[in-house]
Amino acid sequence: MRKNEISRRQMLRTGGAAALALPVAGFLAGCSFTQPGTGQPAGSTLDQIKKQGFARIAIANEPPYTKIEPDGTVTGAEPDVVAAVLKRMGIPEVQGVVTPYESMIPGLKANRWDIIAAGLFMKQSRCSQLRYSEPQLVSTESFAVPAGNPKKLTSVAAVKADPAVKVAVLPGGFEDGALKTQNVPAGQIVNIPDGRSGIEAVQAGRADAFFLPTLSLESLKTDGIEITQRLWSDDHQNGGMRWWWVFTLG
Repeated sequence: MRKNEISRRQMLRTGGAAALALPVAGFLAGCSFTQPGTGQPAGSTLDQIKKQGFARIAIANEPPYTKIEPDGTVTGAEPDVVAAVLKRMGIPEVQGVVTPYESMIPGLKANRWDIIAAGLFMKQSRCSQLRYSEPQLVSTESFAVPAGNPKKLTSVAAVKADPAVKVAVLPGGFEDGALKTQNVPAGQIVNIPDGRSGIEAVQAGRADAFFLPTLSLESLKTDGIEITQRLWSDDHQNGGMRWWWVFTLG
Protein backbone atom coordinates (compact mmCIF):
# COMPACT_ATOMS: atom_id res chain seq x y z
CA MET A 1 0.00 0.00 0.00
CA ARG A 2 1.25 3.47 -0.86
CA LYS A 3 1.82 5.82 2.08
CA ASN A 4 -1.03 8.13 1.09
CA GLU A 5 -3.56 5.31 0.95
CA ILE A 6 -5.73 4.37 3.92
CA SER A 7 -6.97 0.83 4.27
CA ARG A 8 -10.66 0.08 4.80
CA ARG A 9 -9.80 -1.42 8.17
CA GLN A 10 -8.02 1.78 9.25
CA MET A 11 -10.98 3.86 8.07
CA LEU A 12 -13.44 1.76 10.03
CA ARG A 13 -11.26 2.09 13.13
CA THR A 14 -11.16 5.86 12.98
CA GLY A 15 -14.73 6.53 11.86
CA GLY A 16 -16.06 8.74 9.08
CA ALA A 17 -18.65 9.79 6.56
CA ALA A 18 -19.78 7.65 3.66
CA ALA A 19 -21.26 7.86 0.20
CA LEU A 20 -24.83 6.73 -0.39
CA ALA A 21 -24.94 3.20 -1.76
CA LEU A 22 -27.10 0.11 -1.97
CA PRO A 23 -27.27 -2.14 1.08
CA VAL A 24 -25.13 -5.20 1.57
CA ALA A 25 -24.37 -7.02 4.80
CA GLY A 26 -21.28 -5.80 6.62
CA PHE A 27 -19.98 -5.83 10.16
CA LEU A 28 -18.85 -3.29 12.70
CA ALA A 29 -20.26 -3.58 16.21
CA GLY A 30 -23.23 -5.41 14.69
CA CYS A 31 -23.89 -2.75 12.03
CA SER A 32 -24.81 -3.23 8.39
CA PHE A 33 -23.19 -1.13 5.69
CA THR A 34 -24.14 -0.14 2.17
CA GLN A 35 -21.79 -0.73 -0.74
CA PRO A 36 -21.92 0.42 -4.38
CA GLY A 37 -22.94 -2.00 -7.10
CA THR A 38 -25.36 -4.20 -5.20
CA GLY A 39 -29.09 -4.63 -5.64
CA GLN A 40 -32.00 -3.82 -3.39
CA PRO A 41 -35.34 -5.63 -3.32
CA ALA A 42 -38.35 -4.11 -5.05
CA GLY A 43 -40.02 -1.43 -2.97
CA SER A 44 -36.75 -0.42 -1.35
CA THR A 45 -35.83 3.10 -0.31
CA LEU A 46 -33.82 3.43 -3.53
CA ASP A 47 -36.85 2.49 -5.63
CA GLN A 48 -38.95 5.08 -3.80
CA ILE A 49 -36.36 7.82 -4.31
CA LYS A 50 -36.06 7.04 -8.02
CA LYS A 51 -39.82 7.14 -8.41
CA GLN A 52 -40.17 10.54 -6.74
CA GLY A 53 -37.14 11.95 -8.59
CA PHE A 54 -35.41 13.43 -5.54
CA ALA A 55 -34.13 12.43 -2.11
CA ARG A 56 -35.17 14.07 1.14
CA ILE A 57 -32.15 14.23 3.41
CA ALA A 58 -32.09 15.06 7.10
CA ILE A 59 -29.22 17.33 8.10
CA ALA A 60 -28.21 19.26 11.20
CA ASN A 61 -27.16 22.51 9.45
CA GLU A 62 -23.69 22.21 10.98
CA PRO A 63 -21.04 23.73 8.67
CA PRO A 64 -18.72 22.61 7.21
CA TYR A 65 -20.39 19.20 7.24
CA THR A 66 -23.96 20.23 6.46
CA LYS A 67 -25.35 23.62 5.51
CA ILE A 68 -28.47 25.27 4.13
CA GLU A 69 -27.71 28.35 2.02
CA PRO A 70 -30.03 31.41 2.16
CA ASP A 71 -31.63 30.33 -1.15
CA GLY A 72 -32.43 26.90 0.30
CA THR A 73 -29.60 25.06 -1.46
CA VAL A 74 -28.21 22.15 0.52
CA THR A 75 -24.43 21.93 0.67
CA GLY A 76 -21.57 20.80 2.92
CA ALA A 77 -19.31 17.75 3.00
CA GLU A 78 -22.14 15.30 3.66
CA PRO A 79 -24.89 16.51 1.30
CA ASP A 80 -22.40 17.20 -1.52
CA VAL A 81 -21.26 13.58 -1.52
CA VAL A 82 -24.84 12.31 -1.29
CA ALA A 83 -25.91 14.52 -4.18
CA ALA A 84 -22.97 13.44 -6.35
CA VAL A 85 -23.61 9.75 -5.77
CA LEU A 86 -27.36 10.03 -6.29
CA LYS A 87 -26.83 11.96 -9.51
CA ARG A 88 -24.75 9.09 -10.89
CA MET A 89 -27.65 6.80 -9.96
CA GLY A 90 -30.10 8.89 -11.94
CA ILE A 91 -31.55 10.91 -9.05
CA PRO A 92 -30.92 14.59 -9.89
CA GLU A 93 -32.05 16.41 -6.75
CA VAL A 94 -31.74 16.42 -2.97
CA GLN A 95 -33.95 18.38 -0.59
CA GLY A 96 -32.53 19.18 2.84
CA VAL A 97 -34.58 19.07 6.02
CA VAL A 98 -32.92 20.61 9.08
CA THR A 99 -33.74 18.57 12.16
CA PRO A 100 -32.31 17.95 15.65
CA TYR A 101 -30.18 14.83 16.04
CA GLU A 102 -32.66 13.33 18.47
CA SER A 103 -35.38 13.49 15.79
CA MET A 104 -33.37 12.03 12.90
CA ILE A 105 -34.04 8.33 13.45
CA PRO A 106 -37.73 8.74 14.40
CA GLY A 107 -38.22 10.91 11.31
CA LEU A 108 -36.50 8.35 9.09
CA LYS A 109 -38.72 5.57 10.45
CA ALA A 110 -41.80 7.76 9.95
CA ASN A 111 -40.77 8.37 6.30
CA ARG A 112 -40.40 12.13 6.75
CA TRP A 113 -37.04 11.86 4.93
CA ASP A 114 -35.24 9.17 2.96
CA ILE A 115 -31.65 9.54 4.13
CA ILE A 116 -29.80 10.94 7.12
CA ALA A 117 -26.74 12.84 5.90
CA ALA A 118 -25.28 13.98 9.20
CA GLY A 119 -22.88 13.08 12.00
CA LEU A 120 -25.00 10.35 13.50
CA PHE A 121 -22.53 8.43 15.67
CA MET A 122 -22.50 4.70 15.02
CA LYS A 123 -23.50 2.62 18.01
CA GLN A 124 -25.06 -0.76 18.68
CA SER A 125 -28.51 0.55 19.61
CA ARG A 126 -28.89 2.29 16.23
CA CYS A 127 -27.70 -0.60 14.09
CA SER A 128 -30.99 -2.48 14.41
CA GLN A 129 -32.80 0.55 12.94
CA LEU A 130 -30.44 1.79 10.23
CA ARG A 131 -28.10 0.75 7.42
CA TYR A 132 -24.82 2.64 7.47
CA SER A 133 -22.78 3.47 4.41
CA GLU A 134 -19.04 2.97 4.24
CA PRO A 135 -17.05 5.50 6.35
CA GLN A 136 -15.22 8.27 4.50
CA LEU A 137 -14.40 11.16 6.87
CA VAL A 138 -13.24 11.59 10.44
CA SER A 139 -13.59 14.49 12.86
CA THR A 140 -11.99 15.29 16.19
CA GLU A 141 -13.83 16.95 19.08
CA SER A 142 -13.12 20.18 20.98
CA PHE A 143 -14.64 22.69 23.37
CA ALA A 144 -15.48 26.28 22.47
CA VAL A 145 -14.62 28.26 25.62
CA PRO A 146 -14.10 31.90 26.62
CA ALA A 147 -10.70 33.23 25.54
CA GLY A 148 -8.01 31.96 27.89
CA ASN A 149 -10.08 28.90 28.85
CA PRO A 150 -10.65 30.17 32.42
CA LYS A 151 -12.04 26.84 33.65
CA LYS A 152 -9.10 24.93 32.11
CA LEU A 153 -11.40 22.45 30.40
CA THR A 154 -9.39 19.90 28.44
CA SER A 155 -11.47 16.73 28.83
CA VAL A 156 -14.87 15.39 29.83
CA ALA A 157 -13.24 14.29 33.09
CA ALA A 158 -12.43 17.93 33.83
CA VAL A 159 -16.09 18.82 33.35
CA LYS A 160 -17.25 16.05 35.66
CA ALA A 161 -14.69 17.02 38.30
CA ASP A 162 -16.20 20.48 38.76
CA PRO A 163 -19.96 20.42 39.52
CA ALA A 164 -20.16 24.15 38.77
CA VAL A 165 -19.12 23.68 35.13
CA LYS A 166 -21.86 23.65 32.49
CA VAL A 167 -21.42 22.39 28.93
CA ALA A 168 -23.68 23.16 25.97
CA VAL A 169 -24.53 20.32 23.58
CA LEU A 170 -26.94 19.46 20.79
CA PRO A 171 -29.52 17.03 22.26
CA GLY A 172 -29.13 13.55 20.82
CA GLY A 173 -25.70 14.30 19.36
CA PHE A 174 -22.49 12.41 20.00
CA GLU A 175 -21.29 14.97 22.56
CA ASP A 176 -24.52 14.68 24.54
CA GLY A 177 -24.04 10.92 24.63
CA ALA A 178 -20.37 11.22 25.56
CA LEU A 179 -21.18 13.33 28.60
CA LYS A 180 -23.95 10.99 29.70
CA THR A 181 -21.84 7.87 29.13
CA GLN A 182 -19.23 9.30 31.49
CA ASN A 183 -21.97 10.12 34.01
CA VAL A 184 -21.75 13.89 33.85
CA PRO A 185 -24.80 15.06 35.89
CA ALA A 186 -27.79 16.33 33.89
CA GLY A 187 -27.56 19.64 35.74
CA GLN A 188 -24.23 20.33 34.06
CA ILE A 189 -25.58 19.79 30.54
CA VAL A 190 -27.14 22.72 28.69
CA ASN A 191 -29.25 21.75 25.66
CA ILE A 192 -29.12 24.18 22.74
CA PRO A 193 -30.90 24.02 19.34
CA ASP A 194 -28.00 24.80 16.99
CA GLY A 195 -24.34 25.77 16.72
CA ARG A 196 -24.80 29.50 16.89
CA SER A 197 -26.87 29.13 20.06
CA GLY A 198 -24.04 27.14 21.63
CA ILE A 199 -21.55 29.93 21.01
CA GLU A 200 -24.03 32.48 22.34
CA ALA A 201 -24.55 30.39 25.49
CA VAL A 202 -20.80 30.55 26.18
CA GLN A 203 -20.66 34.27 25.42
CA ALA A 204 -23.56 34.96 27.79
CA GLY A 205 -22.13 32.82 30.59
CA ARG A 206 -24.96 30.27 30.46
CA ALA A 207 -22.38 27.60 29.62
CA ASP A 208 -18.65 27.36 30.30
CA ALA A 209 -18.03 25.39 27.12
CA PHE A 210 -19.72 24.22 23.93
CA PHE A 211 -18.87 20.63 22.95
CA LEU A 212 -18.83 19.95 19.17
CA PRO A 213 -16.55 18.64 16.39
CA THR A 214 -13.44 20.78 16.01
CA LEU A 215 -14.11 21.92 12.43
CA SER A 216 -17.68 22.88 13.28
CA LEU A 217 -16.46 25.02 16.15
CA GLU A 218 -13.79 26.63 13.98
CA SER A 219 -16.50 27.71 11.53
CA LEU A 220 -18.43 29.32 14.43
CA LYS A 221 -15.45 30.95 16.12
CA THR A 222 -15.80 34.64 16.92
CA ASP A 223 -14.12 37.31 19.06
CA GLY A 224 -13.75 36.27 22.68
CA ILE A 225 -14.10 32.55 21.90
CA GLU A 226 -11.25 30.05 21.92
CA ILE A 227 -11.28 26.52 20.51
CA THR A 228 -9.45 23.96 22.64
CA GLN A 229 -7.10 21.36 21.26
CA ARG A 230 -8.54 17.98 20.30
CA LEU A 231 -10.05 16.27 23.32
CA TRP A 232 -8.82 12.87 24.32
CA SER A 233 -11.18 10.15 25.44
CA ASP A 234 -10.81 9.43 29.14
CA ASP A 235 -10.99 5.68 28.53
CA HIS A 236 -8.94 5.40 25.34
CA GLN A 237 -5.35 6.49 25.89
CA ASN A 238 -4.37 6.35 22.23
CA GLY A 239 -7.32 7.93 20.52
CA GLY A 240 -9.43 11.05 20.53
CA MET A 241 -13.19 11.25 20.67
CA ARG A 242 -14.31 10.46 17.16
CA TRP A 243 -17.53 11.13 15.31
CA TRP A 244 -18.85 8.65 12.77
CA TRP A 245 -20.12 10.62 9.80
CA VAL A 246 -22.65 8.40 8.07
CA PHE A 247 -25.48 8.32 5.62
CA THR A 248 -28.30 6.09 6.74
CA LEU A 249 -31.18 4.46 4.95
CA GLY A 250 -34.43 3.29 6.46
